[in-house]
Amino acid sequence: MGILRRASRLAWLSTRAPKLPPLGLYDVCHSPRRVWPGDLDELRHMNNGAYLTNLDLARVELVVRTGLWKRLKEAEVYPVVSSQTISYRKSLELWQRYTIESRFLGLDDRSVYVEQRFVVDGELYARAFIQARFLYRRGGTVPIDELGRITGMDPAAHPIPEWLHEWAAQVRMPSTRTPAPSTWE
Repeated sequence: MGILRRASRLAWLSTRAPKLPPLGLYDVCHSPRRVWPGDLDELRHMNNGAYLTNLDLARVELVVRTGLWKRLKEAEVYPVVSSQTISYRKSLELWQRYTIESRFLGLDDRSVYVEQRFVVDGELYARAFIQARFLYRRGGTVPIDELGRITGMDPAAHPIPEWLHEWAAQVRMPSTRTPAPSTWE
C-alpha cells in the first residue's frame, strides 16, 4: 500500500472513528473494508503485507473507539508492535468486502495483546495475534503497572492464555540495549 493511500485512509479514519459508537475496553471492534487493486499481489489476491497494513488501521480504530487514544495522548504514550503472527485460511480477492474484527485480549507483565480477524459473511478468513509494548514520547518503555493505570486494563480480570505467553517467549527479541548479532546456525 502506497504512502499516499495509507495517509488518506488514516485521515478518513481520524474523521470517521470518533463519530462511531464508543466501545468498551474489551468489546469487539468491527472495521468494514474492501480489497483494492493496490492490495493485490501478482497472484491477484490480497498481498500478505496488505493484511498487516489493514490490521494496523483497524487497531487505530480500536484504540480511538475504546477511548484509549485520548488517554494515551494525555499520558504522552504510544503503542508499538513488538511481535505478531497471522494465519491465513482463505484468500481475499479484488473488490471483495470483508470486516476486520479486533479486540484487546488483555495484558501481562510485559505487553498488551490484541486478536484480530478477517471475516467475510461471518466466515473466518485469517486471524492474527499482536503483542504490543507502549513507549513514552520522551523515551523509554511504560512500566506495565503504569500502563494499567493509564488504560484501565487489569491483568487479573482478563488473563492471557498460556499458549500466547509461550508464543511471546519463543519469538521475543533481545532488548535494544543488548547486542543482537545476526548469526545462522
